[in-house]
Amino acid sequence: MSDRVRVAVLAGGRSSEHEISLASAASVVAALDPERYEVSTIGIGRDGRWELPSSEPLALTDGAADTLPVPKTNAPTPLGAVDVVLPILHGPFGEDGTVQGLLELAAVPYVGSGVTASALCMDKDLFKAVLRDRAIPVCRSVTLRPGDAVEHPFSYPVFVKPARLGSSVGISKVGGEDELEDAVALAFRHDEKVLVEEFQDGVEVECGVLGNREPIASVVGEIVAHADWYDYSAKYDAGGMELVVPARISDETAERVRELAVASFVATDCEGMARVDFFVRSDGEVVVNELNTIPGFTATSVYAKLFDATGVPYAELLDRLVQLALERHERRKSLEF
Repeated sequence: MSDRVRVAVLAGGRSSEHEISLASAASVVAALDPERYEVSTIGIGRDGRWELPSSEPLALTDGAADTLPVPKTNAPTPLGAVDVVLPILHGPFGEDGTVQGLLELAAVPYVGSGVTASALCMDKDLFKAVLRDRAIPVCRSVTLRPGDAVEHPFSYPVFVKPARLGSSVGISKVGGEDELEDAVALAFRHDEKVLVEEFQDGVEVECGVLGNREPIASVVGEIVAHADWYDYSAKYDAGGMELVVPARISDETAERVRELAVASFVATDCEGMARVDFFVRSDGEVVVNELNTIPGFTATSVYAKLFDATGVPYAELLDRLVQLALERHERRKSLEF
């Protein structure tokens, strides 16, 4: 019998970040040492269909029995026959606690944060509320729901964004009152909760976090967007942004960013991995913007680059994440429910 760790990589998903997930997952699969890992990829289509290796696609919409990805009896790689799952999914239906809940029900170890942290960090409104309660500085914002008056107390420009989406999808930088209604309408196309966020005049920096009960922070990187702001195109198009590592900030400010990254990770009950995004304002104050529980995961993504600069190369980073998933699963097995 093989002593390799059996890994299932979940890729794709229903969100608008489907293609980004496929790129991340392909990079992960290529980097996992075949002498140590037996890897299978489970694709999830934009239509919600799961496809297990060498099996027919599984529809998730044909009745209650099909709402979980339980493989057919002749499927060679049942979900429960793996040692650990890497849900390399971005955005809703993957990063928001839904898949994590499925894996908890199946009692399968998985990489990354659990249900609570995943759902909380996806919701920028609730995420900020938790951080404010822990005295962690966050960007100021107001939350709008359908039927609310479209107004805010901030000076222009402001950012308008869906509360529970990623990769800058549905986000607008609004320069004046005449643009606000359209920006809010766009955001409401993607979510039933919308944030109007105060503009931060300063440097955008990011920090990775790795660990379970004793998380560590990476070096800090600076985002230089070759556009008016760090939108979808700047994030993913070739030449759209530059990552400067280490960030061009003082050592004291970098240490503050690292401290707040770990504090945010702990406050929101994260485990495994996260990338925390910040603004270092022109007055020197550091404020948290958001936290991504499943950041982009190619070898050239920000999270991987930050840890590579910290002394944890990509393949080793994946090794650590797999071990953290297995460690958490073993730890939680002793709990009584």
